[in-house]
Amino acid sequence: MTPSVSLVFAALLALILLGSLVFTLLSIFAAQRYLTVPARMPIRSEPVSILKPLAGFDEGLEENLRTFFEQDYEGDYEILFAVRTAEDPAVAVLGKLRAEYPGVLNRLLIVGEPPYPNAKVWSLDHMMREAKYDLLVMSDSDIRVTPTLLTTVAAEFEDPLIGVATCPYRAVPGASLWSKLEATGMNTDFIAGILTARMLEGMKFAVGPTIVARKHVIEDIGGWDRVREYLAEDFVIGQFAGQKGHGVMLSSYVIEHRIGTSTFRQNAAHRIRWTRSTRRSRPAGYLGQLFTMPLPVALILTALRPDFWPALVCAVMFRYSAAWVMSTLVLRGRLAWHLLPIEDLMTFAFWIGGFFGNTILWRGRKYRLLKDGRFVLAKE
Repeated sequence: MTPSVSLVFAALLALILLGSLVFTLLSIFAAQRYLTVPARMPIRSEPVSILKPLAGFDEGLEENLRTFFEQDYEGDYEILFAVRTAEDPAVAVLGKLRAEYPGVLNRLLIVGEPPYPNAKVWSLDHMMREAKYDLLVMSDSDIRVTPTLLTTVAAEFEDPLIGVATCPYRAVPGASLWSKLEATGMNTDFIAGILTARMLEGMKFAVGPTIVARKHVIEDIGGWDRVREYLAEDFVIGQFAGQKGHGVMLSSYVIEHRIGTSTFRQNAAHRIRWTRSTRRSRPAGYLGQLFTMPLPVALILTALRPDFWPALVCAVMFRYSAAWVMSTLVLRGRLAWHLLPIEDLMTFAFWIGGFFGNTILWRGRKYRLLKDGRFVLAKE
């Protein structure tokens, strides 16, 4: 690299780093705004239907499901579960819990094999048809909650303008290093992006493994048929609801996302699926993710121009400050200080990798991502 090219590249990196530091500050301000919103006190206890799609045996499945049977809620609620076949391992776990909590209204649906790629949407479609109530809590099998979940979200939906809500989540890792690294990234980067978008333009999307929505809002956006071919069905539910004029919000309730133990190969496959699907769903936003990575950018800049070392010090201070705010104040967890720089470098590497390829592996099958965020089964 010639001196002139090196200088231009360094200047470009410095500008990107400056933008990244600005974003980091914005995320801290966004977190403070979120934290200062007063919690709603429930006036009435609206009945709720909880929809739980199941597929196989997740690590900690019994305890995850148990927390939904133990809701301290004054109103009526039911839990609907869906599996593809009666032989699914989750059925035995569920049978034990159903016997243990006979007073909790619940039903198990056998929905069969889905005719389209998104099996979760297939299950949700069947459960919503059977749901007794308009207010739906749609939650994945790897989610653990406290007894106040329904009380909190029902209070937020007493606002008649709210149609969809996203519950922020605190990732709880398994025993492996790769799981702990991924949880560190989830608990610092992911929530920072959501909070900043919320502050700058409002919630125009829904994300995460637990979403609350009105049944009539799902029907108004075209029902599950409208989102069945999207990999990120949660994102487009919020997007389509907002386009229809329904309010979309970030709930005050923080759930636990039990991501379990994973090998490097499993973790890499998950990250590649995530980056490629994000690039397809939000191409401009994906490119802009570079501005959320101050530490890798500062390291490259310092390697190129060692005299820029103060920029690296500044990046470390900003990054750790924002990470602490997100993981400790917003998500009420603990920051793995020693893992943060390693996770930042891994995130950067997988972000670059996300620009290449348009196929993903999901539940043992290979799919091809389309440009609009939909996906189809790949031909062998």
